[in-house]
Amino acid sequence: MYPTARREDLVDDLHGTPVPDPYRWLEDPDGPETKGWLLGQEALFREQVKPQRFRERIEELLQSGSVGVPAWRGERYFFSRRLPGQEHAVYYVVDPDGTERALIDPMAIDPSGLTTLDAVQPDKEGRLLAYQISVGGDEESVLYVIDVATGRRLEGPIDRCRYAPIAWLPGGEAFYYVRRLPSTEVPENERQYHRRVYLHRIGTSTEDDVMIFGEGLKMTNYYGVSVSRDGRWLQVSSHEGTAPRNDVWVADLESSPIDDPELVAVQEGVDAQTGLHFGRDGRLYVHTDRDAPRGRICVADPAEPQVWTDLIPEDDEAVLSDFAILDDPEWRSPGGESDEGANEPRSGHDHKHERPVMLVGWTRHAISEITVHDLATGERLGEVPTPGLGTIGGIAERPEGGHEAWFGYTDNTTPPTIQRYDARTGETTLWAASPGAVEVPQVKTSQVVYHSKDGTEVRMLVIEPVDRDGPRPAILNGYGGFGISMTPGYSASILAWVEAGGVYAIANLRGGGEEGEQWHRDGMLGNKQNVFDDFHAAAEHLIATGVTTADRLGISGGSNGGLLVGAALTQRPELFAAVVCSAPLLDMVRYELFGLGATWNVEYGSAEDPEGFGWLWGYSPYHRVREGVPYPATLFTVFQSDSRVHPLHAWKMCAALQHATSGTGPIVLRNETEVGHGARSLSRTIDLSSDTLTFLARHTGL
Repeated sequence: MYPTARREDLVDDLHGTPVPDPYRWLEDPDGPETKGWLLGQEALFREQVKPQRFRERIEELLQSGSVGVPAWRGERYFFSRRLPGQEHAVYYVVDPDGTERALIDPMAIDPSGLTTLDAVQPDKEGRLLAYQISVGGDEESVLYVIDVATGRRLEGPIDRCRYAPIAWLPGGEAFYYVRRLPSTEVPENERQYHRRVYLHRIGTSTEDDVMIFGEGLKMTNYYGVSVSRDGRWLQVSSHEGTAPRNDVWVADLESSPIDDPELVAVQEGVDAQTGLHFGRDGRLYVHTDRDAPRGRICVADPAEPQVWTDLIPEDDEAVLSDFAILDDPEWRSPGGESDEGANEPRSGHDHKHERPVMLVGWTRHAISEITVHDLATGERLGEVPTPGLGTIGGIAERPEGGHEAWFGYTDNTTPPTIQRYDARTGETTLWAASPGAVEVPQVKTSQVVYHSKDGTEVRMLVIEPVDRDGPRPAILNGYGGFGISMTPGYSASILAWVEAGGVYAIANLRGGGEEGEQWHRDGMLGNKQNVFDDFHAAAEHLIATGVTTADRLGISGGSNGGLLVGAALTQRPELFAAVVCSAPLLDMVRYELFGLGATWNVEYGSAEDPEGFGWLWGYSPYHRVREGVPYPATLFTVFQSDSRVHPLHAWKMCAALQHATSGTGPIVLRNETEVGHGARSLSRTIDLSSDTLTFLARHTGL
């Protein structure tokens, strides 16, 4: 028996449409009725995941730990690493003599494991470090500055710094940053918004910070800010919420004061995304999807930043993700070697580069590659050898130039590694591996192409046992939103599932960024149904090709992917045996009223607008639940401190499904406290993964 949930006869009239909302009382997390209902759900959930499977194996596979791409500042470099068994990664500095020191250890700050390190930014000389931490999953970052040599705290706590970029001026005496207005100055329901760009001088009160940008603009804007290496050029960008377009300005800090910079528009009111990089050679490099949905790189004169010339044109198949410039004319001797790089180098071509080059990162159907180009002309000279078909993260160079670059690499069976590329030899070597030794199971990975409802070709990664014969229990995962790409990466839960005999598939749906910005737009706003159609077609393909059967197919998704599986289970309940719906958006009529919802109406549309309401009402999962339908077994997982997507979405949907379903599969809720939408400790990750896999295994017959 499910816990009793009172159904209210509450109906709103929106643009002439009656919109029922029987469980609106569950929007109040502090209400005694909500609390009682949650207690009842907790007991029900515990019955459903006993005995818990997979836990030990997931824990073993996560003993790999992890390692992050180095950030160089002069002869020092900074990086993060998580050792086997550590709850959180630790942020380190390596001094010129090779001495390694821990700078920020979240567990030393807070042994409970509830504090997470959200962001770090060393100053240009590597003498000071700005970092941001938050507690209990609320992501309300607080900013501090420490002296790198001594660890002494110089600044902080500075609050209201969620998602705040930090842009140091040379010398470390001041930085630009983004901060929300004080809550006393804005209405209570707008406290998450109203960001501004400020100049802060080290050693002064934040009360004296000078606002340099943001006054009078939209309350849901996010701002970016950066300063060129030589300190001359300031770049400010503005996004309306998560919109795939931005406005960009630059200021010459030599000809205008740092506390009143004269900003010149580079791009304003244009439906495209653009980022600027001021090269050491005096050129301005422009990375943009303007007139190039898969991205291109142009060059400009900083004095005329609106006049662009193509350097790396758009590719007709691959999406341009990032770039690095190797342009040290002296081709300095090797530095910062790590003895972990003692494996055999890979060489991709015969070009030994004795001239400045640009490395360009691409994803081709979600698989990463890096090409090498002449910096002056853009001519393609070759490619950077990579370890396999996987994901490359963040190509890093030394700020002063050089012949070396570092990049992260991972794939479905490789824990994160850092690779080093040497432009003089054209070779890539392993620079640092994840610190823990794990025995990774043998799996077979393939990328398949299938057709969606409207004939569009969609790709899907299928990870399965090497010797699979016949249909197997399977999990289909997807996201399909915000231009985010689903790319291969090391996952303990995927490996544990496949090792146990299951299949795991990841669909590269429209709404993501796998095929560029047009692919994203084909799945947003009025095109959102395409995303769900792509997902249904992925399930049908897995069934038609004998990989699995409908009674052995589970689906899972989180956040926007939670909306995806919520739509899938209401639109095609017969296709799936089990659903895991994590931190989801499900009441799409009221989503803008909670969490960061108002920043996403540029992705989904707004219920205040008749056309937008029509799109949302057409698929809003909470409103599509029908009585007497045999819904699949469903597990909702939500996080009580989630300040992005409020748990009320899952609470209301859970109550609606428990009331409506005629199916035999249980509808259960896992409600976790003191954790939020993003980063969490290792033990919390293991708990969540093993609970969800146990549920999926039970209801797909694994």
